[in-house]
Amino acid sequence: MKNKQDSLYVSTLARGLQILRAFDESHVSLSLTDLVARTGLEKSAVQRMAHTLHLEGMLDRDPKTRRFRPSHAWLELAYAYYWSDPVIARALPKLIEFSHAEGETINLAQMSGDHIIYSLRLPNQRIHFAASIVGRRLPALNTAAGRVMLSTRPDAEIDEVCANWPLVQATRKTLTDRDEIARSIKAARENGYCITRDQMLLNEISLAAPVRGTDGQAEAAVQISISGVAFDERQVLEKFLPTLLDTTAGILG
Repeated sequence: MKNKQDSLYVSTLARGLQILRAFDESHVSLSLTDLVARTGLEKSAVQRMAHTLHLEGMLDRDPKTRRFRPSHAWLELAYAYYWSDPVIARALPKLIEFSHAEGETINLAQMSGDHIIYSLRLPNQRIHFAASIVGRRLPALNTAAGRVMLSTRPDAEIDEVCANWPLVQATRKTLTDRDEIARSIKAARENGYCITRDQMLLNEISLAAPVRGTDGQAEAAVQISISGVAFDERQVLEKFLPTLLDTTAGILG
């Protein structure tokens, strides 16, 4: 356990963070009982920590139902994050240019453990609500953005993550063969991009290119989502890949 191995680890704070992490897109309003069930913590501890988080402004509480939900303080933390990350500042104007030029949904994804997280999202008129909100996390191996970021890492690391990182069967066509995913990642290294279809949504083509750091590895990627009804993969590469590569090169610079 971390609290036994690390003298600086504060277990009480960690339990408080468990309370905050209990909220997600499927659990936006939680009762005390819900929080106990989702965290596995004792009811008395959950009650004290949820009450403290409410008093500190991190959780709102409905006076009638007594249910908790995230407060505006979460947006303040997100605001601070955006100012703290130089990649965001470099990427946003480039993504706006890309979006105006192509009229398609453009995202900046960043690696977050074994998932990607969408840090910037510029939707087009066809996009649905869930796909336009920043902060959405998806398993890296399921996504073009995750695979193209992993393609900048050594072969041994690619093999390890492909063997152990999580996958979800999001559609009936989602690739779950781990060896095939590893081959897809290594092909992305040779190509400089990754293209997928029907992985998270049916009839969605996703094209991504890495934003490399000074060490050559990528912790971010620009990804464009295109309708698989309007385009096939060859057309997507012909129409969008040159602008995508120009965009990622501009962010690095």
